[in-house]
Amino acid sequence: MSHEPFYLYDETEETTTRFVSFMGESTRFDLAIIKTSRFYGKKLVVNIQNGRSAIIGTDDLEEEGYLEYAFQITESEAEELKEFLVRVIG
Repeated sequence: MSHEPFYLYDETEETTTRFVSFMGESTRFDLAIIKTSRFYGKKLVVNIQNGRSAIIGTDDLEEEGYLEYAFQITESEAEELKEFLVRVIG
C-alpha cells in the first residue's frame, strides 16, 4: 500500500549561490554559501568537503562553539572560518 507524504511545504525559489575555496593556516575550506528569502536573512552555508551545513547569521557567529559543532571542526579551524564568514555573512 502506497502512502502519500504529507508536505509541510514544497516550494521552488530563485537563490544566489557563492562557491568559494580558501586555505587557512592548516585547513582548506570549500564552501557553498546560499542566499535565499528564507531563514530571516541568514545564509545557508554548506561545507562541500564533509557535507555538513548550517543556517548562519551574525548572531550565530558570536555563539561560542557553534561553528565547531555545526561543521565538526576544531576550535582553530572554526576561528579561521569565522574570520571569513564575518565578511560574507555580516
